[in-house]
Amino acid sequence: MNLLKILIGDDHRIVREGLKQVLADAPEIEVVAEAETGPDVLLRVEALGGDTGLDAVLLDIALPDRDGLDVLQALKKQWPRLPVLMLSTYPEKQYAVRCIKLGAAGYLNKSANPDDMIAAVRKVAAGGLYVSAATAEALASAVGGSGGRSGAEALSHREHQVFRLLTAGKSVGEIGTQLGLASNTVSTYRLRILEKTGAKNDVELALYAERHGKAPSGA
Repeated sequence: MNLLKILIGDDHRIVREGLKQVLADAPEIEVVAEAETGPDVLLRVEALGGDTGLDAVLLDIALPDRDGLDVLQALKKQWPRLPVLMLSTYPEKQYAVRCIKLGAAGYLNKSANPDDMIAAVRKVAAGGLYVSAATAEALASAVGGSGGRSGAEALSHREHQVFRLLTAGKSVGEIGTQLGLASNTVSTYRLRILEKTGAKNDVELALYAERHGKAPSGA
């Protein structure tokens, strides 16, 4: 039996332990490494030899120091054959489509059934694309309505990063530091976000995120 070697990238220890416990029910799956931050994920993947030493990466979206979507892009650029399964508590409607467009091999909500989690890991490690029913619906909606996107759906990748941090209560300066951007650049993104969502200020933006199921949830 060939072992499937997995790395888990999540900043919450209790989540990592829970994932390991779930995956322990599959004898052919072995969690060989863990990482708590975005940069740590990249360092550990490199130390393990990328796609030669790992069969898949389970990656949280909300990682400290470097956004999970940025880490996904970096992984796919350096090791395009390394499958990355994105994990989050965020709704499929928004994030699954973004993740798959950026090269993820699948998207799974952390509340998924343990059997679905194991099935997803097996599928992506084998080179397949794992698409849950909710993700399939989100993808179908994105394709069917691609010409008329509005609100948060119309945000670019970078705008969406800023949007998520703004609704998490981060200041322009804090966002600039986290994303490596000048404050005036972040302010420009903020203005575009307000325009696209129809919000007049950060309070209305947070309410918009809450109404549309896009508010940060500590994922």
